[in-house]
Amino acid sequence: MDYCLNLKDFFKRNNKVALAYSGGTDSTFLLYAAKKYGATCQPFYLKSSFQPAFELKEAREHCRFLALKLKIIEIDILLHKEIAVNPPERCYLCKKLMFTSLLAAAKAEGFSLIIDGTNASDKKDERPGMRALKELNIRSPLKECGLTKEKVRLYSKKMGLSTWNKPPYACLATRFPTGKVITKEELLAVEQGEAFLKSLGFTNLRLRLFHEAARLQLPKKELALAIKNREAILSGLKEFFPAVLLDLEPRD
Repeated sequence: MDYCLNLKDFFKRNNKVALAYSGGTDSTFLLYAAKKYGATCQPFYLKSSFQPAFELKEAREHCRFLALKLKIIEIDILLHKEIAVNPPERCYLCKKLMFTSLLAAAKAEGFSLIIDGTNASDKKDERPGMRALKELNIRSPLKECGLTKEKVRLYSKKMGLSTWNKPPYACLATRFPTGKVITKEELLAVEQGEAFLKSLGFTNLRLRLFHEAARLQLPKKELALAIKNREAILSGLKEFFPAVLLDLEPRD
């Protein structure tokens, strides 16, 4: 692989790329850098029921800000039973399917190189989907150039990107324990439940399924807010879940 020391060098050598774009901190910074250094970079959004509606909305807004057209690839992920049954290798199987779809769409539009926003802070043993990226020859410029999450946030802030402090967000499938079949109804319940919690002022949260209950994981600084809003949380979430649990071990 032709490694580069910095993004300017990368996009000079690879001046026509398709980007797997999520609208998050990393991929937005990468999209901005590609445009800044003169590369033709087409952002593609991989849309499935594993992604909440707000992600696509924000991805569109960021692309408008950068004066770029976002192309959307829709994938009915739950039709693939080997993924819907949620095995231990679900992330790998899902990533392989979605990026295979991206490769086909990008190739049809004349793009032979696909990149994604994996950064140098992402550890291979913590991200099983990285195996799929390697098998499909997906390049990760941020990782190749040694750019950590901290550096990406710092540079994004300097460049005036609104995503510089955007909380990390994992797909909705991660809210299901391994082995629990993923259904459209429960995905929607989790999505709506998290949206409701955000409306109460919670930020970097996770609503995970624990049997039939909703288990809330919050940053340490927001645990007190959960107690203060106990009745509102119960009232709002009981519409979707028979029980609501608060994890006393904070996310941070």
